[in-house]
Amino acid sequence: MANPSPLRALADIISANVTILEDAYAKEGATFPSLDEPFKWAPIDTNPLLAEAKRLIAAAAGQLVATVRSPVETLQEYSPGMYLTVTLGTVVDTNVPDILRDAGSEGLHINAISAKNGVDPSYLARVLRFLATRHVFKEVSPDVFSNNRISSLLAKAKSLEEIRADPMSRYDGAALASFISAYADESLKATVHFSEFVQNPKRSDAAFNIAHQTEAKMWDWYEEPRNELRARRFAAAMKGGADRFPADIFINGIAIDCKNLQDSDVVVDVGGSVGAAVLSLWKLYPNLRYVVQDLEKQIVIAKEFWKDHAPDALVNGSVELQVYDFFTPQPVKGAAVYFHRVNMHNWPDHDAQRIMQIMREAANENSKVVLFDIIATHVCEDPVSELSTVRKKMPYPLLPNLGVAGAGIHTAMDVQMLTLFNGKERTEEEFRALGRASGWKLDKVIPGMLPALIYTAI
Repeated sequence: MANPSPLRALADIISANVTILEDAYAKEGATFPSLDEPFKWAPIDTNPLLAEAKRLIAAAAGQLVATVRSPVETLQEYSPGMYLTVTLGTVVDTNVPDILRDAGSEGLHINAISAKNGVDPSYLARVLRFLATRHVFKEVSPDVFSNNRISSLLAKAKSLEEIRADPMSRYDGAALASFISAYADESLKATVHFSEFVQNPKRSDAAFNIAHQTEAKMWDWYEEPRNELRARRFAAAMKGGADRFPADIFINGIAIDCKNLQDSDVVVDVGGSVGAAVLSLWKLYPNLRYVVQDLEKQIVIAKEFWKDHAPDALVNGSVELQVYDFFTPQPVKGAAVYFHRVNMHNWPDHDAQRIMQIMREAANENSKVVLFDIIATHVCEDPVSELSTVRKKMPYPLLPNLGVAGAGIHTAMDVQMLTLFNGKERTEEEFRALGRASGWKLDKVIPGMLPALIYTAI
């Protein structure tokens, strides 16, 4: 039987999966959350069995809009996309979601918001109207705005009084607000030079360096005296980002090998921050020896982390904290496993290859490398994939990678890495090539929220 028209097929996908969602919520005696209400977490909201239905609805809705809308209107919406970033950053930096948090569904007039944050009411009205048009905030009545399901997540962890008393700490514990504020600050400024950089990459290390007139990498730039708030905000964002990944991801990626390791075999977490992933492994496999490596500042913090969570591990020597720069010779020779967590994407190919080569020089023939990283996917069908689970075929006529509902955040992260570091998110074939160029063979890919790529020495 012939496929229905793309329009009808997209509408059918939406209809069928809306039914799945509504039936599931009804079974729990609930209704699907309203966009008009502030976000309130409920267990069913993160039910993995319903995640697929939500992704299919979002993918089909996005593709339906792109299909039926005038291409001119679509380009008119996409081209000034920077204004979405800058207005989100503005409301976060001026505490608008925090001010509205206590206002409830009635909201506040722009004059009342202005009285609390000092921003001209006319500016507030235009910023909030722009965002409410895109379903961030709700305009309850003319010039009266309230938080909705999306904007409520922009509020910080601290009260307005605490924010005013200690502005330097205002982003602490607020990962999403921190990310958005940083996107609208150092990232947005760097994007101005994006086209310039990709046309002439020899001019500088990255667009970020052109924009901020520095030769330093972003994390070194954060250490400069004028960037204290940015550094603290970045730390809050990174902590929240790391917290997204359950410990099971790292346990499952390495435990396959841990079960076969002998007592006192060594597992090295390269660039491991405080060693939270190692803590999870140590609890399951205390007979192994672990080394957490990072720069001195992180290792100082790591010592306090381990004193609080597992002091015996440091005392008995089963866990060692080691100051190390992974562009220098690896001091741990012949480890059973060396692993990296979401840091290879910070580096262009020549640097990533050097990192892998340094591990190979320290490894023996039985050593393995495990990279936990995003795997970029093609928008089309990919017949080249050899190791990872074959990508599930999406319903006609959806994009194989589900568009913005699937690879949207990953493609955005890829461009972000290019902008800030000339780094990249790599496809499976690019990870395979990275291994070949540095003495490693990509043997296995464990799919998941954060895939594990397992290499053996060649």
